[in-house]
Amino acid sequence: MDSTPDPATARGGDAVHADAPPADPADLVRSWLPGEDADTLLMTVSTVDGEGYPRARTVRLTGFDGERFLFHTDARSRKVAELAADPRVALTILWPEGTRQLVVQGTACAASDEEKARAYAALPPYLKQLAWLNTAEHATLPRSERERRWADFARERPDPPQPHGWTGFAVTPHRMLFWASTGRAASRRLEYARSADGWESRHLPG
Repeated sequence: MDSTPDPATARGGDAVHADAPPADPADLVRSWLPGEDADTLLMTVSTVDGEGYPRARTVRLTGFDGERFLFHTDARSRKVAELAADPRVALTILWPEGTRQLVVQGTACAASDEEKARAYAALPPYLKQLAWLNTAEHATLPRSERERRWADFARERPDPPQPHGWTGFAVTPHRMLFWASTGRAASRRLEYARSADGWESRHLPG
């Protein structure tokens, strides 16, 4: 008998392969997220641009409050303008080991000041500094000048406060699609769609 643990079962992916999935997808999200280190995960945020095309970029997942997925960014960024024009958004989270993926479709709204402050306080020093210096003007400078300004800023402000232009979004999902692989069966997906009566789920091929 093979005693090797199934990676999907060992790390919470068993619900995707179970015959009876959880009624609430938030339970599955919580089992997949790495506890207090949930903000170490990267996710692709896809918005709709002014010409109707999807536009994607990778950001940090800065939180999940049991209902909404949060991320934070510079208020001057293109994605902020796109979300102001059209709050529909998709989030794609791929776990580093490549055995799990979660795709979320939903609507974005501005995060609260408290949520923004909490997320900024949890950032490592590099990302706090980036929040200050990641500007269009800075990007046009020669590399030597950018490195000089970076070093000067780090020396003068080793722990910079939250900049005025740092903002965040909370995404409320209406659809979540969990994918999990397993070495003992074909991979498959578990889709949750929100209805007037709550969440409805169904299994799909992987």
